[in-house]
Amino acid sequence: MNTEMTLAVVGFAAVSSITPGPNNMMLLASGVNHGFRATVPHMLGISIGFAILMLAAGFGLGALLTQWPQLHLGLKVVGIGYMVWLAWRLWHAEAPAQPGQSSATGSAASAASAGPLGFWGAAAFQWVNPKAWMMAVGAVAGFIAPHSGAGAVLVLSLICASVNLPCISVWALGGAKLSRHLAEPKRRRLFNAVMAILLLASIWPMLKT
Repeated sequence: MNTEMTLAVVGFAAVSSITPGPNNMMLLASGVNHGFRATVPHMLGISIGFAILMLAAGFGLGALLTQWPQLHLGLKVVGIGYMVWLAWRLWHAEAPAQPGQSSATGSAASAASAGPLGFWGAAAFQWVNPKAWMMAVGAVAGFIAPHSGAGAVLVLSLICASVNLPCISVWALGGAKLSRHLAEPKRRRLFNAVMAILLLASIWPMLKT
């Protein structure tokens, strides 16, 4: 891969990664609710899971989905169900217990509050994330010449994953910075509700394809 092609891949990966989508909506919410450090496994899961997805697309999984519409439909149904569950979990998340809050109230809030999405959950989500699929298939189709070897697919996946991680980190960091302005429980609940609605809205492209 020459310099011109590498720069084109970097530009594609940066724009695709930093624009709003299900991953970034969840990272923003996680940054607000759990902080940047606790969101790191979530971010790593996204980048590594996406790299594996791109490898699979480069080795023919995208063509397989085209040949088997039932498989594509199955992934879509699983993806929609998972995103609805994530939105429900975010809607019901509670602000962390504040100093001076009663133990009973704090325990209830702790039980209702969902922890951050972990590495494996974030990695698995890429397989049912419509934006991740569009990025992976688009990158393979646009930057991998026909009959290219496995090395070209591997290099493309590594470049995209390396660019993806700092781009998505911006959303988690932004959420962590925003957290101090959302310390009030009412504001936190409103923010989580808005994020849940936006996550549900991101399902719309899946329903049109």
